[in-house]
Amino acid sequence: MRILLTNNTLSARAGSEMYAYDVACQLKRLGHQPVAYSPDLGEVAELLRSAGVPVVSRLTGLDFRPDVIHGHHHVETMTALACFPGVPAVSFCHGSTPWQEMPPRFPRILRYVAVDLACRDRIVREANVPVEQVQMLLNFADMDRFLPRKPLPDKPARALLLSNTAKHVDHAAADNYAAIVRAACLSRGISLDVHGSTCGNPTSHPENLFHNYDLVFAKGRTAIEAMAVGCAVVLCDLAGCGSMVTAATFDNLRPLNFGLQSLRLVNTVDIIAAAIDRYSPPDAARVRHRIRQEARLTDTVTTLVHLYEAVMNEQALRPADPTAELLAMGAYLQTLDCILKGQSIASQPQQEPEPDKPSPMTRSSIWHRLLRV
Repeated sequence: MRILLTNNTLSARAGSEMYAYDVACQLKRLGHQPVAYSPDLGEVAELLRSAGVPVVSRLTGLDFRPDVIHGHHHVETMTALACFPGVPAVSFCHGSTPWQEMPPRFPRILRYVAVDLACRDRIVREANVPVEQVQMLLNFADMDRFLPRKPLPDKPARALLLSNTAKHVDHAAADNYAAIVRAACLSRGISLDVHGSTCGNPTSHPENLFHNYDLVFAKGRTAIEAMAVGCAVVLCDLAGCGSMVTAATFDNLRPLNFGLQSLRLVNTVDIIAAAIDRYSPPDAARVRHRIRQEARLTDTVTTLVHLYEAVMNEQALRPADPTAELLAMGAYLQTLDCILKGQSIASQPQQEPEPDKPSPMTRSSIWHRLLRV
């Protein structure tokens, strides 16, 4: 099967970039032919090429016709649909707020996939898709890469904050939550190391890094990977703080992808210290067992292959309708024009803003991001 995976960028190591990397590599291991497309290439593109996955920054003149489009991000997904008439697509939503994650509407998008409940709600709201037609496919870890560590000590001694939003702990800024996490750790006699691109200390091998720490502060897929290794995990990022992930809280946090929707508390020393106090090696082992059973990359890609086959079979039975596709593309371009000009989008239902949500991007910032695309 020939699969074209699209992504806004394949530059720095981040959420959807590494999701595309893991899926593409597993598809290749299964004997499929994945190709990755993004107009913005960098480190992740080189990782894909090193794994034998072709990467392109332009689709025009490409000597490759996919059987199906695995679409991350609306601009790149719609570009692929325009370049390959007759090819069906599966549209993925990885974020409940970023403008790049807006779910596009097009006749050949035959399935929508959400990685958590908030993304599912966004697809229902913005693409007008019935909730029962949105497939929830929660995030995963590569269990062959993130191997279990030795048993945790009775008391944590070393902690890791791993996030691309974290500043250096000595950076003087009001939003430097890394300094707050360090203060909470020090209050419990725990040392803290910070890794990530913003603090100037990125890591290429988190699977090895986790084995050196008892406690990890992270969110999303990074939190899942730390759990899979067997670290105790406190959900934490620039947006706020959650709880220690425990066997008791696992079922509520898993559909939230251990992400933004689970960070409902303010980052303070007392709140983070209280989360640290829930450290329990036996409970972390139970969490590790759950996540290793329920969040396997291999299972996710098997489900994706079945999904690709379903939309390919469905597309083969659908009559071509160029007029409907042109009308849909026109509606999409009108929406994109509104985004560019900072206007409201009357054709899409809008959710009332929530007090704890970031404000919408300005017209200028959206324009500069589109220029990068």
